[in-house]
Amino acid sequence: MVNAIVLMNVEPKMINEVAQKLVDIDGVSEVYSVGGRFDLVAMVRVPDNEALARVVTEHFLQVDGIKASETLIAYRSVSKFDMERLFSVGA
Repeated sequence: MVNAIVLMNVEPKMINEVAQKLVDIDGVSEVYSVGGRFDLVAMVRVPDNEALARVVTEHFLQVDGIKASETLIAYRSVSKFDMERLFSVGA
């Protein structure tokens, strides 16, 4: 499984519309509207790097309103949720 975080600058009047279009793309698990330097953050979870390339370089490019993006590929995931689940089974 490949996880990536895509940070985006979006046309201000199109933030909600872009977010909805992104979350409808296979492989996009969540989209957050955020404050700060970026407008939207998309969490992408796909089986491999080829699938990630398709999502980011094909599907995202078809969404009008995205002005710029930066993709961060996750090497490892550490989550409080995962740790709680691990300890709850006695590991």
